[in-house]
Amino acid sequence: MAALLRVLALLGLLLALNTAQAEKLRLVADSWPPFADASMPGGGLATVIVTTALRRAGYDSEFEQVPWARALLGVEEGRYDVLINAWFNDSRTQIGAFSAGYLSNRVRLLKRKGDPLTFNSLNDLYPYPIAVVRDYAYSPAFDADQRLQKIPVRNFSVAVRMLAAGRVGLTLEDEYVARYFLQRESRSVRDHIEFIDPPLSENPLHILVSLKTPQHQQIIAGFNRAIDEMKADGSYERLLKHYGF
Repeated sequence: MAALLRVLALLGLLLALNTAQAEKLRLVADSWPPFADASMPGGGLATVIVTTALRRAGYDSEFEQVPWARALLGVEEGRYDVLINAWFNDSRTQIGAFSAGYLSNRVRLLKRKGDPLTFNSLNDLYPYPIAVVRDYAYSPAFDADQRLQKIPVRNFSVAVRMLAAGRVGLTLEDEYVARYFLQRESRSVRDHIEFIDPPLSENPLHILVSLKTPQHQQIIAGFNRAIDEMKADGSYERLLKHYGF
């Protein structure tokens, strides 16, 4: 009888693990094309990479697009399991576990054409109001510098229109994202905006798995392993080329 009970307990444990693995992970992101956007094929490059890697690690998933602040709060509260496109900062380790970086983002400053601004250090930016997307992390030094005049806005489109209208002196964004949105702005906006060299930072892109999600560390380990396998077998590179990277 004791042996039978041990077998039944083991079967129950295996069934519970398989059930947990079979449940769909709730993925979330804001609209951030070309990396994440529900209107793009596959939900954008980051969405496709993440869902593919998780599937290879044994996890089915479903994706929901919400504003950034709601996505972050949802991960904190456990309403979502995985934020698919997070830059690292210390405060976010209180709500989730970070994967290894799976993409790289180059953050660049933008100004109005003809403005005599040069950028060599953060000190050069102090005189200028800077439109920043609310709750985004850009770089540890930039985020922590209280002397910068940061003007929170809802998204990059709002920021760049404020910049073109002269309501702020600067804004900033990942270069691919900025170019994607500028192509969709009117000529009165895009023809009056230019990038500043050098880049502010280069940030690896991670998934952030809610600490309230069971087995969050196992999910991270499986994701990291799957990304390494995708890079080794060439499927990662094929996805980059498909999205024009």
